[in-house]
Parts: sequence; C-alpha cells; structure tokens
Amino acid sequence: MSSPNVVWISTHDINPDLGCYSGEWPGADYAHTPNLDRLAAEGARFDRAFAAAPVCAPARSAIMTGCFPNAIGTMHMRTKAVPPSEVKLLPQYFREAGYYCTNNYFTDFQVDVPPTVFDDCSPTAHWRNRPDKETPFFAAFHGMTTHESQIYLDEESFQLATSHVESQERHDLSAAPLPPYYPDTEVFRRAWARYADLITEMDHWVGGLLDQLEEDGLVANTIVVFWSDHGRGMPRAKRWATEAGLRVPLIIRWPGVMYPGSVRTDLVHTMDLAPTMLEAGGLGVPAHMHGMSLLGRDGTFNDRPNMYVYAGRDRMDESEDTSRTVRDERYRYVRNFHPDRSPMPHIDYPDHTATWAELRRLRGEEARQLASGEAPTILSDLQRSLVAASKPHEELYDLDQDPHETCNLIGEPRYMKALARLREVLNTWQNDIGDLGMTPERQLMEAWRPGGEAPVTAAPALSMTEEGVVAVCSTPGASIGWTPLPRHAKEPRNLMDRVTGSPEEDGRTWNLYTGPVPTKEAGVLRFKAWRLGYSASDESLLATPGHEPVKDVQGHRLQDESPVPTVNNNLQ
Repeated sequence: MSSPNVVWISTHDINPDLGCYSGEWPGADYAHTPNLDRLAAEGARFDRAFAAAPVCAPARSAIMTGCFPNAIGTMHMRTKAVPPSEVKLLPQYFREAGYYCTNNYFTDFQVDVPPTVFDDCSPTAHWRNRPDKETPFFAAFHGMTTHESQIYLDEESFQLATSHVESQERHDLSAAPLPPYYPDTEVFRRAWARYADLITEMDHWVGGLLDQLEEDGLVANTIVVFWSDHGRGMPRAKRWATEAGLRVPLIIRWPGVMYPGSVRTDLVHTMDLAPTMLEAGGLGVPAHMHGMSLLGRDGTFNDRPNMYVYAGRDRMDESEDTSRTVRDERYRYVRNFHPDRSPMPHIDYPDHTATWAELRRLRGEEARQLASGEAPTILSDLQRSLVAASKPHEELYDLDQDPHETCNLIGEPRYMKALARLREVLNTWQNDIGDLGMTPERQLMEAWRPGGEAPVTAAPALSMTEEGVVAVCSTPGASIGWTPLPRHAKEPRNLMDRVTGSPEEDGRTWNLYTGPVPTKEAGVLRFKAWRLGYSASDESLLATPGHEPVKDVQGHRLQDESPVPTVNNNLQ
C-alpha cells in the first residue's frame, strides 16, 4: 500500500453541532453544514469523541503529541511546558518518513514549535507548494471562523465574518435549541444563532479545501480528518469539564479503504488521532503515547479502543482551579479539587463576552430581588448553579437519561456501584500517568527552568564521513536541523505568535536531519538542535570539501556570516 497523504482540517470551539449528527447530539439538526455532512457520508462519523481538556491549548497539545496534557505538563492554559524527552510533535514523525509537512497556520501546542517540525508553517502553507508532486504530504489547516470571539462581533464585523452564509442559510433566533442550563433570553438566542451561522461559514471553508483535493486528483489517496479542539465557546461548555465542554465532532474519510457512511459509537479521545495517523501511514506508534489507534493499517476499525475517556480542567489564564473527569459509555464522573471556588470564576477574557455578562447580569437582578426581601425567580436552580460561589466536590451524571447533565446523582443509593467504580478508575488513571496537575505550578516551573533559566539544547557535534556530514546532539529528545543558508536577522514574532509558540523566522528553511547530509556543493553547512521546552542550541558549522578554508575556529563570525553573536563552529 502506498503512503497515504493526510489532510487535517480543524476548527475551534464547537460541539457536534453539524447536520450529520442529527439525532445523536441534541440540537444538531439546527445546523446547515452540507460539506461536512457529505464528508461524513463518504467516510466515518465518530459519535463519541472527546477532547482531553475543555480549552484550546491543552486540548491541542494532546492531539499533537498523543499524550494526556497532565502527564507531560501541558495542562494549564497557557504555559510553555518542558515535556519528557521522548515527546515529539506528530508532524515530525511524518517529516522523518519523507512527508512534506505543512501547517496553515495556527499552532498553540503549549511549546515553542521547532522549525524541524514543518517544512512550512505560515499563512500560505499548502500541499500544493511541495517541490515534488510525487512526495506524500501531511497538511494541517486550522480555521479560526468558529472561535468564541467571533460570536460576539459587532453586527458589521459579523456579517463580514459570515459573508458566505446565504440569507436562507441564516439561523432563526426563535428556533435556537438552547439547553436548559441557559436562560431563554435574546442574548443567548442571538449567541446560539450566530454560533450556528459561523459553523455554516466554516463548512463553506471546508468545502473549498475538499474541492482543492478534487481538483488536484488527490482524493483517492488522501486521508481527511475533521475535528474541533473542544466544545462551544459559551458558559458551561468551553472551560468546563462537562459533556458540552469536551464532546466534539470527528470525521475521517479514507476512500477505497474505509467503508462510506460508517458510524462509530466507540469512546475515543481526539488524542487518539496521533497514533491513528501513524498507524495508517505505516510509521509505527511510539510506546510513550497514551492515545490508542482507532484504525489498523488496512483501514479496519479497532473496536472499543478505550473503555473510558479522561479529561481535566486546570488553570484557565488567571483563574486557578482543578477538575478531573472520566466517562464510560453511560456515566460521567467529575471530581472538583477546589469545591469552594465558583464554577464560573472571573476570567478577564470570557467575562467580556455577552453570554458570560448576561449570566452575571441576571444573577445581579436576583441579588436585587433578595435585597427587596423577595425570593430569586429569574434563573432556575440549574442556571443559578453556573454562577454560584461554590460547586460540588463530586458530580455523577447518567448521560443516557440526562444528556445535558442537569441532575447530579451523588448520594443516590442506586448509583453507588457506578460511583465507586468510576472513583477508582479516575484514581488509577491519575496515578498511572503521574498527574502533574496535582503539583503546584511554580514548583513545576522551577523544576523545568531552575532560577527562571531555560535549559539550553547542546549544539550538534559534526563529523565528515564517506556518506556525508553526520550530526549528533547530546541532549536527549533533541531534533537536528540543517541548512546551507547563511544566517539572517530574526523576524520579531508578534505577541500572539509568541503565546501560541509559532516557529521563529530567520529567513531560512531548516531541513530535518535524518541521516548523513551529502556534500554535493562546496559551501558551509549549518546545523542546529531543538528540544521541546529548551532554548535552541548554537549553530554548528562545517565547511564542505572545496570550500575556502574558514580561518576562524574560535567562535568569531565567518566571512560570509552576518554580524551575529558568538557561533559554535565545529569545523573539520
């Protein structure tokens, strides 16, 4: 079997609110999503797919590493973790195997992304840019259309953001399928209708990418995967360890291998995508990954890859809290480690959104009722629990009977057996992975960066052999890149790129070192090493045969180098 291409299409902040999930997810029939519905009809729809965290950066770190965030230190929103040395970002495995790897363009994996991971990580990155059209590719496209911020745009900006949504496709506010934990107000109805309009706009974007695969004649040998990072960008979903915070759409199409119209009800983590793609590509799954492959090399489904799915909620920006949850086919169990803290704490960013503000406004109205000697009547008990001053230490929900998690079953005698089992399962999981969320964050940071100083990756040691230049880095887990291009001034990254860890730009493309580098032309080859969470190494340089001898071997700049700080020269 030839190596399949892989196209990942991801979006932000949605539940399975797509037309193809009608009857499986409450309210999914509200959505207008013809392109994603067609993709599901041509491939497989996963009905029980869950994020490892209810917020983007930790959730994406799990997807890109195949590891639980609280096992590798990426659980806080946001952080710059130092994962164990064996952890790599998924595209690097494909690049090592000869794939052309691109990302357009968002990263946000909780680490600074080394330039060895992608051939191109930019707004113009695309499989169409690969030098050889016969080269297999891994191409990721991360759309921002459905991000929670877009729900709350002013009217003119929202119309521009949804310019491909026809008038007949716009979603009626009066028909918005609000779950019972939201007050039925115009603010929430408008937010829900806009959320659905954004999904339709996103669906149009997905259709464009699928059309490009068709135009290029690549459909037959390309695995297409569509996923969301976590649940919808509204209260009790994004940032909550709930069904709405964690349950996401997942669709995979593999023509000629996967039976069209397949529906899978297995419990799966989106974290399972990393080993699944490696297995499908015949690349082998590293032993350290926690995810389970959903498919065999021949495209057959692995039945029941997970008995349980797990997730956690940790620091959200300036709000410190910790929750862990486990779900089986029927029940969700949640343990809140800080029950004295509000489930909807002050977080500067979402507190400026209309839905968060509406809940706080309505609770304020109830406070004025109390001040007048009246019982509060504006919110239901369930809605009021979102903005309460505290939350239960434990929660248990029967999702077969209660898909919106409205009735906490803790203390109900007939559910004690299920409760005891899930308590034990959660404890075992936390112990097995060494849950780092139980360690104070400052203690973790000091262990990662003693005295606030990041460890530095060792510069590659170079030697010349008959096969070419051999490079070795003594830092465990480091990847090595090489280039013949001289150094340029670094392009300063903007704040968002620094926060999300986009690769630094220095005007050069770095080849991933996978073996001896042939010295076809005279010149100077430059090598550099990166280890996730560490500072990059100095550059090591080697003059190839026929190059004018480099006079300086003590660290001063070479004659063809731009004026830069000290360079590590290993010249043979």
